[in-house]
Amino acid sequence: MRRCEPMTLHAGEYAFRCGDAPNGFFGLERGRLKACTLREDGKEAILAVIEAGNWFGQTSMAARHPRLRDVVALERSSVFVVRTRAFDELMKNQAFFHAIAGLQSIHMNWLYRMVEDATLHSTRARIARRLLLLASGDVTMLSQSRPDVEVSQDTLAMMLGITRQTLSLELKAMAEKGAIALRYGRIEICSKDVLSSFQE
Repeated sequence: MRRCEPMTLHAGEYAFRCGDAPNGFFGLERGRLKACTLREDGKEAILAVIEAGNWFGQTSMAARHPRLRDVVALERSSVFVVRTRAFDELMKNQAFFHAIAGLQSIHMNWLYRMVEDATLHSTRARIARRLLLLASGDVTMLSQSRPDVEVSQDTLAMMLGITRQTLSLELKAMAEKGAIALRYGRIEICSKDVLSSFQE
């Protein structure tokens, strides 16, 4: 933490953009960010919601590859940044190096889960699995899930790469089964067991 620089991002401001040279390793203290990319049709695909307590950007920093996606603030956010020189010096420390390796493993497992969802599961199963993941903080993976998922249907559709209409039909069917309740700007999980039954 002594090697960090504080940064404030307002809603819509970027921590970095796809193609940028790596310029830091980031930790989110307060607020929410999204990791996203533009699809070939020009539409945005949201890959993850990053909540407070998460660190990111280590892959490009370690490999010195350009950033592979955009990270932009969803709301006013406080961020810690470990700049390049400090990151390189810290990587010589065994404990820090192992911590980065562990973080990379967590992120890779999360990405493999996203690939698995996209290729092996039905649309309803993908929606259920993502709602359960979002209830645990998406990349945060909280030990206890929350009863509300603060996400709009438009955002959830972009996360899943499906149309808003398809998502709406599936959510209504889930609501009729008692798994969820649709609220303004959020989705309430009424029964985690019922929602989990849709994962197959």
